[in-house]
Amino acid sequence: MTVFLSFAATQPAPAAPVKTADVIGRAVDGFVRPAYAALHEKASAEAKAVKALCASPSQASLDAARTDFSALVDAWSAIEIVQFGPIREDNRLERMLFWPDRKSIGLKQVQAALAAKDPTAADPAAIAGKSVAMQGLGALEYILHGTGADALASTDGAYRCAFGAAVAGNIETIAAEVAAAWNKPDGFAAIWRNPGPDNSVYRDGPEAVTDLLGVLIDGLELVRDVRVKGFLGANADADRPKQAIFWRSGKTADSLAANLDGMDRLFTVSRIGEALSDDARWMAESTHIQLANGVADARAASGPIDAVLADPEKRAKLEHFRLVTSSLSSLVGTRMTAEFGLTAGFSSLDGD
Repeated sequence: MTVFLSFAATQPAPAAPVKTADVIGRAVDGFVRPAYAALHEKASAEAKAVKALCASPSQASLDAARTDFSALVDAWSAIEIVQFGPIREDNRLERMLFWPDRKSIGLKQVQAALAAKDPTAADPAAIAGKSVAMQGLGALEYILHGTGADALASTDGAYRCAFGAAVAGNIETIAAEVAAAWNKPDGFAAIWRNPGPDNSVYRDGPEAVTDLLGVLIDGLELVRDVRVKGFLGANADADRPKQAIFWRSGKTADSLAANLDGMDRLFTVSRIGEALSDDARWMAESTHIQLANGVADARAASGPIDAVLADPEKRAKLEHFRLVTSSLSSLVGTRMTAEFGLTAGFSSLDGD
């Protein structure tokens, strides 16, 4: 069954019919699968680096583990915007990154395990059964960059390193599972790209395309209202640098840049803009330009977030980043969805 993108009756017809299966297929093959493959690759490299650190502790091996952690955060941040499909199964999303952690649940649990040298937390077979807050990137960041992390460069950090190796291995397993699930011929990718009356998830093309645009709509809301708003105040005196994601590793702005870069890559490779009417094609170009501008803003604010916020020029880049995400939310979430005749629906971040 061939399903074409559906448009509001009041809107002019697109220049040419665009198949939903083609748009979703390009999104899956051109972005989702490669991004999860990259995540698996970086997770494997980090797991290997942490094991090497445990086997031969030194400052050099600690630096290598931290470098690979940085690359892992970048890879995750690019694909975390796709918050549906296999990543939602078995609590994988929360297990990969439990954030925001407003009550510091994860921090307290990780600190307690380190203080007690809990053997089950350092057991690769048991870590997946632990609290989600102890299994993912937040826990690994604290192990590698939190208070006492310098002990990893010597044998004094043996337990801490074993705990880190278990967490890194768990992240690698999750990444492998999700990548494999997206690659299954009869898996979620096939469900998404083949909407129809017999499809229990996507009954028609507009539903499938709404999820594609929802990656941008919900992703922008996540970045602006949860990530940036959490630490960037109305003025410099109201900033809260220790509320920023990945602040210990200095990866806050890098993560934000990767979030928007992932959105741009997904939007561009899907070529969904080709389904817009001739008079509305400007929306696609504007979306790409603004996403690229947001990436540039975040990259210009790279580094330890407390130092970034203390620098007026770099802080201004984050202010502009926030404005860009607001503009994009209006463009994609209101104007583009209206042009397509789609209903964006309530945000998955609303808690409803």
